[in-house]
Amino acid sequence: MTGASAQQKNQFVKIETEQGACIVKLYNETPVHRDNFIKLAKSGYFNATTFNRILKGFVIQGGDPDSLYDKSKKLKPEQKWISPEFNPALYHKRGALAMGRDDNKAKESFTTQIYIVDGKTYTNAQLDAIEKKNGIRIPENEREVYRTIGGTPFLDQNYTVFGEIVKGMDLIDKITAVKVNTDGNPDKPVWMKVKVLTPKEAAQALK
Repeated sequence: MTGASAQQKNQFVKIETEQGACIVKLYNETPVHRDNFIKLAKSGYFNATTFNRILKGFVIQGGDPDSLYDKSKKLKPEQKWISPEFNPALYHKRGALAMGRDDNKAKESFTTQIYIVDGKTYTNAQLDAIEKKNGIRIPENEREVYRTIGGTPFLDQNYTVFGEIVKGMDLIDKITAVKVNTDGNPDKPVWMKVKVLTPKEAAQALK
């Protein structure tokens, strides 16, 4: 009973950068992605990486860059491919945390590459077109978010979303304001520090 009730409690992490910090809630509906992220965060893995690709109106990508994102190369023990955990209720709204991948047919995630959604707002007609093209259904509650807050709906059911920013959403604007080149690579590295919060720390951070 204790294990089951503990399972229901969401875990939170703090992502800190020179530009500011945010608190992210990790989804229990994506346990493999959640636990992988927590394990890497606790080991300090992400603290040695950066947000290396910043595309305003799209995503802020970090962790391992694409140069390490190649199945033909020898991967480090932490670098693995894991099966997607798609859930229609978990979608690419602004502030969503998801895991990157290449174009593999199984849509497997690469364990050490993450991104935060910036995105933009969409009209109903645009959402209809995305539904038709991608063969997905975007329910009205999600449409409302995409119309008013924004996101990247065309990534839904293609990349696994496993968390969302619940405090410090303005970090997205601060990071996307940094100077980048045409590929979205920042002129100055945008470091990150990722800390898994205890329940007490999370409660304090969310006040």
